[in-house]
Amino acid sequence: MTVLVVDGANVVGSRPDGWWRDRAGAAARLATRLGAASAAGLLDPLGAPSRVVLVVEGAARAAEVEPVAGLSLLRAPADGDAAIVDLVGELVAGGERVLVVTADRGLRSRVTEAGGEVVGPGVLLRALDAL
Repeated sequence: MTVLVVDGANVVGSRPDGWWRDRAGAAARLATRLGAASAAGLLDPLGAPSRVVLVVEGAARAAEVEPVAGLSLLRAPADGDAAIVDLVGELVAGGERVLVVTADRGLRSRVTEAGGEVVGPGVLLRALDAL
C-alpha cells in the first residue's frame, strides 16, 4: 500500500485562485477535496493510497479540518519541507511506499534521497478535478 503525502503549500500555491487571502481556508478546502477523492477511489491512479497525509505550514496550520477516514493533517511546527522529509524517512523505514506530491525541486531531491517517490501537483489536481 502507498501513503500519499501532500505538500499542501505547494499544491495550493500551484493555482492562483486567491488562496493567499485565506491560507487556512485554502488548506481546509484541499483537505475536504482529498477526503472526498479518496473515498470515491479517484486517488487510485496515485498508487491506491491506504492513507493520505496533508502537510500544512505557517498560517495554514490554523485550518479547521473535519475528520475523514484515511486522511490526516500534519501541522508542521516550522518548515513543511523538513516535516515531509522526516515523515518520508519514518514511513520508508517502516516498509511503506511513499508518494509525495510537490513541485518543489529541492524537496523532490530530498524525498527521493529518503526513499520516497514524487509526482507534481498537476497529477493530484486532475484527480481532484474529477469530483
